[in-house]
Amino acid sequence: MLLCRVFYLTALGPFALAQFPPKPKDVTVVNSSLIEDAGISYKENSLCETTPGVRSWAGYVHLPPGILSNLGVKNQTWPINTFFWFFQARDKRPRDAPTMIWLNGGPGSSSSGNPLGIGSGTCTVNPDANSTALNEWSWNREVNMLYVDQPVEVGLSYDSFQNISYNLINGNVTILNETTGIPGQNTTLQVGTWASTDTYKTSPGSVNGAYAMWYFAQVFFNDFPEHRPRDTRIGVFGVSYGGKYAPAIASFFEEQNEKIQTGKWKLPGKELNVDTLIVDSGCVDLPASWFSYPVMAVNNTYGIKAVNESTVHKMLHDLNRPGGCLDQAYHCGNLSLKYDPLNVGINETVNHVCFKAGKFCDDEVQGPFDRSNRSFYDITVPDSLSRVPPFQFAYMQRPWVQEALGMRINWSNYSPWASEAVRREGDFARPGWPDKMAYLLERGKKVAFMYGDKDYICNWFGGEAVSLAIKYTDTAKFHAAGYTGIHTNESYIGGQVRQYGNLSFSRLYQAGHGVAGQQPETAYKIINRVFYDRDVATGTRSTAKGEFTTEGPSSSAGIKNEVIPVEVLQVCYLLDVNETCSDDQQKMIQNGTVEIKEYMVVDKNSTQRYPQIVGSGMGMG
Repeated sequence: MLLCRVFYLTALGPFALAQFPPKPKDVTVVNSSLIEDAGISYKENSLCETTPGVRSWAGYVHLPPGILSNLGVKNQTWPINTFFWFFQARDKRPRDAPTMIWLNGGPGSSSSGNPLGIGSGTCTVNPDANSTALNEWSWNREVNMLYVDQPVEVGLSYDSFQNISYNLINGNVTILNETTGIPGQNTTLQVGTWASTDTYKTSPGSVNGAYAMWYFAQVFFNDFPEHRPRDTRIGVFGVSYGGKYAPAIASFFEEQNEKIQTGKWKLPGKELNVDTLIVDSGCVDLPASWFSYPVMAVNNTYGIKAVNESTVHKMLHDLNRPGGCLDQAYHCGNLSLKYDPLNVGINETVNHVCFKAGKFCDDEVQGPFDRSNRSFYDITVPDSLSRVPPFQFAYMQRPWVQEALGMRINWSNYSPWASEAVRREGDFARPGWPDKMAYLLERGKKVAFMYGDKDYICNWFGGEAVSLAIKYTDTAKFHAAGYTGIHTNESYIGGQVRQYGNLSFSRLYQAGHGVAGQQPETAYKIINRVFYDRDVATGTRSTAKGEFTTEGPSSSAGIKNEVIPVEVLQVCYLLDVNETCSDDQQKMIQNGTVEIKEYMVVDKNSTQRYPQIVGSGMGMG
């Protein structure tokens, strides 16, 4: 997943384009019974989830041009074709299980690769990038999982089709048309089909995305014939920048529910039973959390002084000085509330002010951590360390996988065009996220935060501050609740949690960005305890009445961690060269002076880690 620190970069993420996808076969098409000119197309597949009797489907919800005008969005002249991948619950009857909508962040990061991811995914992709293995701690064990690529132009979602060529080394993209033709491919130049690449034909912010998602959900939950649950509860999950997407979507769903209940919504639409909002490693609210970057850099629980004293002083100065980060963020917020209270980008002055605020805070307060040469996602390891090559990048380009999922375009991990649209609106500095969570809590919904204590980019100090910034009826009781251990199993305490009623904040030990990656069992237990109204700490006590409280110290910062040494043989992976390959390796790839097997550079590291794939020779030194 791409995160907040790349929010302002213009370089592309790893596309992993291989060839134009085959035309889908055996696709079922259903016209919406609720929304005019909308529909759903899908096909069943046996990828990833291989448990007998457990089914999955992938496809698209198709929304027509102009559909968002009903919500005040002008000039939506393009269709919105949103890709989904739905998995039934594995260990529970699907009809009797709630459904969780998974939203990746970025902005611009795809969700459809997450079923194949380490930690929470249904499966993991094997090193051959051509097969998978079931994940013991998959979140679809007890919950139906719905992975959605949003906004449009992210992942496999598209407005229209555009053929392109892509250079794996420098990230250059060339638009292909009738005059350019199709260039010859080689090791580093590949071709494929993408969405339009038009930054004005996607959702320019979190709230705009929520509007499109409401219509997506109307079609999916009313017209998808394979999912007719008795348990109609819906959870909205967001990771990283999804910490903004998810509250915007869940709260808008509930606002629409209110309008439908009171008769204020005069157009077709049905209530969506929003039950739970879960934020994992979320970058949520700038003013509430930006203080946390200098804190995490030098006062983390691992005893790591990541940057020197002068750098910390500069971070603090740029955070608090007149005209600095917080001043600009509050100015953005005040202008937003006055001229664009819905945060939908209708005022260009507000957009520009908020863009500048977010960029300044990113560059001058969050960004200096880059000098540490430590990972933004795990402060205990070097920035250059890649634990496992992203085998799913190659898997999603296999023709048989493309056909099975009914892909209309090539899959990509990241959309710079969607990111640019969100960036242009200044979405990152916009106000109101704690208020959205407060609204949900006042409506009886559950809100759960979980953060890894090794993550810098969306760190737990900031996440805790956001949880404390929520102003609702039980704010004082949540503040009064103490921290207690999270009992993952009989022998392991996975972290600390503060909880009162429907609101909880969890800090997970030894976890980085996206907590399930390193603490899969603990993350799995938290998800299910929240969904099924059990206390996060033990899972043994009911929280259904909304009065449960944890007891313990008011802070968990006094609980320190040891740095666990990690020794990983770095493997250069062709489809992720910028994250996994050294400069020398990239030059050798360009020059054709290195052997590559199954997208891996053959050297002593790859032959030692994956001899069954690349052979047992030593390759280059």
